[in-house]
Amino acid sequence: MEQRHVVIAGGGPVGLWLAAELRLGEVRVTVVEQRTEIDERSKALTIHPRTIEVLAARGAHPPFLAEGLRIPTGHFASLDERLDFRDLDTPFPYTLALPQARTEELLEERATGLGATIRRGHRVTGFTEHAGSVTVRVTGPHGEYETQADHLVGCDGTHSTVRTAAGIDFPGTPSTILGWLGDVTLDRPPRPGFSVSGPHGGLMVAPLPGGRFRLVGLSPDGLTTRWPGDLTLKELRHRTATIAGDDFGMHDPSWLSRFGNATRLAATYRRGRVLLAGDAAHQHFPTGGVGMNIGIQDAHNLGWKLAATLNGRAPDGLLDTYHAERHPVGAQLMEHSRAQTALMTAFTPEGLALRSLLSELIAQQPGFARALAERLTALAVRYPADPAAHPLAGTRAPDLTLTGTDTGLFALLRPDAYLLLDLTADNALGGLARPGLAVHAGTLHEPPAAWREVRATLIRPDGHVAWAGTGQDTAALPAALGTFVTV
Repeated sequence: MEQRHVVIAGGGPVGLWLAAELRLGEVRVTVVEQRTEIDERSKALTIHPRTIEVLAARGAHPPFLAEGLRIPTGHFASLDERLDFRDLDTPFPYTLALPQARTEELLEERATGLGATIRRGHRVTGFTEHAGSVTVRVTGPHGEYETQADHLVGCDGTHSTVRTAAGIDFPGTPSTILGWLGDVTLDRPPRPGFSVSGPHGGLMVAPLPGGRFRLVGLSPDGLTTRWPGDLTLKELRHRTATIAGDDFGMHDPSWLSRFGNATRLAATYRRGRVLLAGDAAHQHFPTGGVGMNIGIQDAHNLGWKLAATLNGRAPDGLLDTYHAERHPVGAQLMEHSRAQTALMTAFTPEGLALRSLLSELIAQQPGFARALAERLTALAVRYPADPAAHPLAGTRAPDLTLTGTDTGLFALLRPDAYLLLDLTADNALGGLARPGLAVHAGTLHEPPAAWREVRATLIRPDGHVAWAGTGQDTAALPAALGTFVTV
């Protein structure tokens, strides 16, 4: 049988992770990227705990842990009181500071190592969809050509050609605010985690590998739609000194830029044989450094579903659940980024008082602080489930430790199969193993409270709980399997 083929428009982190996931599902992949080389000006810097878990679920995390700078706290709207990640239920209770350029290098090595084809200097310009395929039009160094595919995925950014050609609306609000950033060397760097906000504006300073720093800020005069011209080092020095009282001895900028707060969400993540992921599906103000992370998580949700569909292993409607599950995550991203933007631009006495109050609540209310941290890191993402299902259904499974093993749950996950954890006293479910379903028997070592009564659970390839049962509920599992696994 001819191997199925997917074309991915866009070779950034989202497209590259999707390419690797599809290759693990034995799907032929061509990534079409208009850049001839990786952009050294890294928009994204932060890798959040859930994204590290995604990498770990495929054994791809070691080089990221080795190179990234571990930061055990995060911020919500640059409030003075930071969120502590150290108590989160994850083996990775920190963010990794790693420039996007290096993240792309590592992901490209992985994708090509798994057999994906990456065509740099090529650009998807349009497509024609047919009953059983899609013809993708591409412009490359030697002119225009066409390639046939089963599906086309747009991972080509906020100005997505694929989204536009598919006629998918991108409603939202235009930019009304201009922030600024600079990657520089500092002779007098501030303390780690430095941020300040006041009537003159807000500023954050984040470390970069190699001893450099990224400064990101907002000023009252940035609440505008008028373009003031390109950012200069002189302006960055002045704004930094005005807000923080010191320019920290900055020099040697490698990147100076401005960015806006346009906020948009694709009306659908799928139209026929065309799908969207990452910035092609959602655009927002870069609050909390979540954009690349949400995009990689889009790809993680889509990859196994698309591969299973193309290889005939998917129940009816599985691919439709991509939009059903990820579009609400995008909507929540819009809400959170807008809320943080409102707080980050609250330069009036009333606004500063609100910031002070919320910062105080983070310090004094651990439950509130943890809820914000779990939302920011995407550990709280829960997909829709039957109301009658076990409360764990749809949630992300933590890295459960099973007795008698040296590894946690993440190491047991497979990209091409559900994982059935048989936790019954007599390990009676082993006979359910079949293609598309792996069974692992054992007991949980020091399980979280929500897992203590669970006697069997079905974990999806992306690490979310498909089904869980306690006691006699496990008797219903064989009949329920057909909902998830094609026999």
